[in-house]
Amino acid sequence: MITTTLRQIRQHEPCADGWRTLLTFLGKTRVDDEPLPLTTILQSNGLDDALWCLRTLEGHDKEITRFALACAQDVRHLMTDQRSLDALDALARHLESPLSKQELDQVVAEAVAGAAAWAAGAAWTAAWAAVEAARAAAGAAARAARAAEAARAEAVEAEAVEAAWAEARARQTQIFEGIFG
Repeated sequence: MITTTLRQIRQHEPCADGWRTLLTFLGKTRVDDEPLPLTTILQSNGLDDALWCLRTLEGHDKEITRFALACAQDVRHLMTDQRSLDALDALARHLESPLSKQELDQVVAEAVAGAAAWAAGAAWTAAWAAVEAARAAAGAAARAARAAEAARAEAVEAEAVEAAWAEARARQTQIFEGIFG
C-alpha cells in the first residue's frame, strides 16, 4: 500500500475545497505525519484529487508510470496511428527492462503526430518526469478518450457516450486502486 501524509499534501498547496473534504473525511483538523493511503484519498475525494496527490510521492516512479501506461492502454483501441501504439509498446518494454533516455526520446519523436500520439508521448514522459508527468499522462489519456468520443458522438447517442466515459473513469479508478492500494 502506497501512502503519503497530510504534511506532504499540505506542502504542495492543495485546493481549499479538496483539503477541507479530506480533513473532514479523516475527522482531522490539522496536519500530521500519519501514513495516509492513496486509496483513502481516492475514497474521500475521488480520482482527480488522488492523482493530484501523486506529486507528494517519492520513490514510486515505476508505479506511477505503470498507472499512466495502463490508462493510455485502456484507450489503445481508439489509437489509429502506429507511432502511438509503438510508443505504448516501448513504454511497456521500458517498465520491464529500462530503455535508455535516447531510445525513449526516439520513440517520442516518432509519436508526436495526432492527439492519440500525444497521449502516448505523455505516457512516455511519465517515465522521466515522475509525479507531474504521470498526472499529465493520465489526463492526456482521458483527453484522448474524450476527443475520440466527441468525434464519434455524431453517430452515437449522448447517453451512450456518457456511459462510456463513466465506464472509463471507473476502470481508471480500479487501475489506481490496483497499483496504489
